[in-house]
Order: sequence, then C-alpha cells, then structure tokens
Amino acid sequence: MKLELTWQDLLTLVPDALLEGEPLSFITGIAGLDEAGPSDLSFLGNPKYRASVPLTKAGVLLLPLDYVGSPSPGQAYLRVRNPSLVLATICQAIEARTASKPLPGIHPSAVIAPDARIAASATIGPFCVIEAGVTLAERTVLMSHVSVGQCTSIGADCVLFPRVTVYQGTQIGDRVRIHAGSVIGSDGFGYETSKGVHVKVPQIGCVIIEDDVEIGANTTIDRARFSETRIGAGTKIDNLVQIAHNVRIGRGCLLAAQVGISGSTTLGQYVMMGGQSALTGHIVLGNQVIVGGQSGVSKDTPDKALVAGSPAYPLKEHYKVEAYKRRLPELFARIQAIEAEVGIQNVKSTDVT
Repeated sequence: MKLELTWQDLLTLVPDALLEGEPLSFITGIAGLDEAGPSDLSFLGNPKYRASVPLTKAGVLLLPLDYVGSPSPGQAYLRVRNPSLVLATICQAIEARTASKPLPGIHPSAVIAPDARIAASATIGPFCVIEAGVTLAERTVLMSHVSVGQCTSIGADCVLFPRVTVYQGTQIGDRVRIHAGSVIGSDGFGYETSKGVHVKVPQIGCVIIEDDVEIGANTTIDRARFSETRIGAGTKIDNLVQIAHNVRIGRGCLLAAQVGISGSTTLGQYVMMGGQSALTGHIVLGNQVIVGGQSGVSKDTPDKALVAGSPAYPLKEHYKVEAYKRRLPELFARIQAIEAEVGIQNVKSTDVT
C-alpha cells in the first residue's frame, strides 16, 4: 500500500499511544514485520511473531503495552492496547483518503423499472438491472452487473460489488457490504418425495439483512420456505459460505470461509464459526459459542460453549481424544506385546464365521 502519512496524522489517529524512539517525518507504506522498510509502518498483532520485532526494519511499530524491548536508532515504537485494532483505524482513514468515490447517478446501460425509487445520491453502475418496486436509499452504490429483484429494499450507504444477485423481496439494512458473486434470496433446498418423485416445495419467504453486515464473495443466503431468513446486525460473513432457508443468525457473529448452516438453525449473539465448520438443521447455538474449524455440530449448544470435532463436542474433551488418537499405534503395540506374553493369539476377522 502506497501512501503518505505524516507523523502528526498518525498521532491524531492514535492519540493515546505511548511514543518511544525517533519518529519519522513521513510514513509511505504499511507492511508485515519481515517485509517492512525504514519508511513503513508495521505492527505486532499476534504474539507468535514477537521474535520478529527486534529484526524488523520498519520505521514505526505498533506494539502492545506489555512488549519488552526498545527501538533501534532511527525507529519509533507506538505502544497501544490493541495494535490490530489501531491498525484497522489507520487503514480506514487511509481508505477514506485514497479510495475513489463513485459519482451519484445511473449508468446509461442500466435497466431500471419505472417505479423503482432510487435516491439521488445513489450510484448504479454499468449493466445493472433494477426490477419493479425496488427502493435504494441514500449514497448506496451498485457496481457493475448487479441484479436486484422486485420489491427489494436496500438501505443507506450500502455497497454491492460486481455480479451480486439479490432476489425478490429481500430487505437489506444500512451500511451493508456484499462482495462480488454473492447470491441473496435464492430458493431454499426444499423437496418432498412422492412416489419416487422429488416435488419442489415453494420457498415463499424472504431474506432480511440487518445493519452493518458484511458478506464475502460467492456466498449464498437462501430465502425462507416461509417467514424469513435473518442475518443479525454487525455480523461478518466470509467468502463461500452457505446459509440455508429459515436460518436466524444473531448480532455480531463471525463466520469464516466455507461454513455451511442447514435449514431452520438459530445462532445466538456473537457466535464464531471456524473455516469449513457446519451446523445441521433445526438446532440452536447459544450466545458466544465458538465452533472450531472443520467441526460438525449436530445438537443444541449452550451459551459460551467451545466445541470442536465432527461430531463436535467440548473443546477440552476434543483435545484429549485427539491426544489419545495419536497414541493408538503405541497402545496397539503394547496390547500385542501383552498378548504375546500371556500366549493369546490375535484372531483375524477372516477366521471368524
């Protein structure tokens, strides 16, 4: 990232930082500890990289308050409570300063239904399709090839990136970001089998996305069979996530890449799901549950539970079982030695009739 950030700019953004060392006149880049140069800003967000701090050539370092060490000549430390959060604040300021802002208006190639209500400050990019009854609020941006189905409402300050598809009747709140290729409101997977034929069950519900949600690229959120599929305010969803019909996700949840949630499952507030983890249908996860990566949860889970494995069970128990698994060859060898000592012969499965 190329930029020019003065020392005064930095102190304005981080007024509570504790300064140590020799500040630079200008910061011209942000880089990792190993790649940073003398005019770059870097940070220590993960303790596992602590050993890289004395070796880095970064001119300015964001460090936690408890870091033990001193800056090299020509280097400055900024000690803060949460370096990762402070870096996010700095990057937001840089983005606001450097990112190009699309001008309000409708591209000539867009197809807009006559009764669509579009705020004067909204932006509609090339080849977008806006169907009947759609409402777009102030300063919302639709980039190229976005399709918005009939009777959908999209709030203020939203950004829909290229090739996002929003089906009919979807409700999207304010400050929502939906990344490229995502599909919101596609039919839930509902069929009844009659005489060997899979009969489609119409999916006549909707999707509701509350304020401040971010949805990653190529994620799919299915419309409800009836009633609603709901994504709670402040929830952040990674790329390639599948959320089935009638799922309800609470406020402030974090879903990593390739998560799959089956129909009619409910997540409480601030649930975290690791990559490639999955939930079966019709279960309830309590508030602040953490699901480990590649785990499969098949039953209700209480508040603040930490679970892992497939099927998932409490994290401490999971670690214990995994430790036992690694010892299986040793345990089998010991059993065979004991059997040999007492004269017991192994019975092969082919000998059993």
